[in-house]
Amino acid sequence: MGLMLSPGDDDVTSPDVSWSYTGFNMFREWLAEAEGFTLAEMNGFGGDRKWGSVSTTLAPLLAHPDDEGSLTPAQCAAMLARLEAIACEPHEDGDPVNERRVDDVRQLVAVVKYCLENEVELVFC
Repeated sequence: MGLMLSPGDDDVTSPDVSWSYTGFNMFREWLAEAEGFTLAEMNGFGGDRKWGSVSTTLAPLLAHPDDEGSLTPAQCAAMLARLEAIACEPHEDGDPVNERRVDDVRQLVAVVKYCLENEVELVFC
């Protein structure tokens, strides 16, 4: 069992990205590190640091519950540029874990762009 992020348009041909729950947590930990903080320090992830204390446009994605709800097109628009920048940053070549995370970001970017083009929410399911 895992989770999928997909457009809220009920179109089975639209792009999506999926992980195991553990894989999604590892992905979010990696994104948080890219943003300069540790996810485990944050409220909801075992820590008591408030989300308002970090400055990242990725907060809606990072702080979101794993298995329900959605992100609005406005939240997607706010995150897109940073996700694209992370995907384009230089990364260690040959590290399969890092390559997987970068591929995950690229897939997520495709889904977010689709959501924006079609003015639909990004659904966690």
